[in-house]
Amino acid sequence: MSTPRTAEIIRNTNETKIHVAINLDGTGQQNLATGVPFLDHMLDQIARHGLVDLDIQAQGDLQIDDHHTVEDVGIALGQAIFQAIGDKKGIRRYGHAYVPLDESLSRVVIDFSGRPYLSFHVPFTRAMTGRFDLDLVREFFQGLVNHARISLHIDNLRGDNAHHQCETVFKAFGRALRMAAELDPRAADNIPSTKGTL
Repeated sequence: MSTPRTAEIIRNTNETKIHVAINLDGTGQQNLATGVPFLDHMLDQIARHGLVDLDIQAQGDLQIDDHHTVEDVGIALGQAIFQAIGDKKGIRRYGHAYVPLDESLSRVVIDFSGRPYLSFHVPFTRAMTGRFDLDLVREFFQGLVNHARISLHIDNLRGDNAHHQCETVFKAFGRALRMAAELDPRAADNIPSTKGTL
């Protein structure tokens, strides 16, 4: 059995202190305490549906708002994914998922391209879900994309309930990540690129 692909990131700034540990070959175990309950709920979706183990602890300047914490968790998670995926030998590289939740349907497509790019089309039907500012969803994924160095296309195809819209995005991201990071036994030590590098 191959060695699990793991990483640990510590990111400390004047605004946040964040610890992220990830196992891309996990079973969906999670230990989440960001101080932002809705973010913990969404990170749980990534772990469970991506079958990645996640331990994320964060302390941020929540007395201001959730922005720095959510963005910096995205950055640190992106760094952890980049470190854990390694040289990308034998991975499937591409992953996609469609996930419904009642009336909502989202599509997420990932490419471990080595080039950060985010296409984000999620027309939330309201600005907030509970106390969570839904503008921060894009900030989370932009930070993740920049530091994981992936191309990521996120489209909410339909939905009336903003919580459902958001949850389908995170579930689909988890499943797409799982597919893209999966080792293909037929690819062995090949890097899935005509360039020979990603």
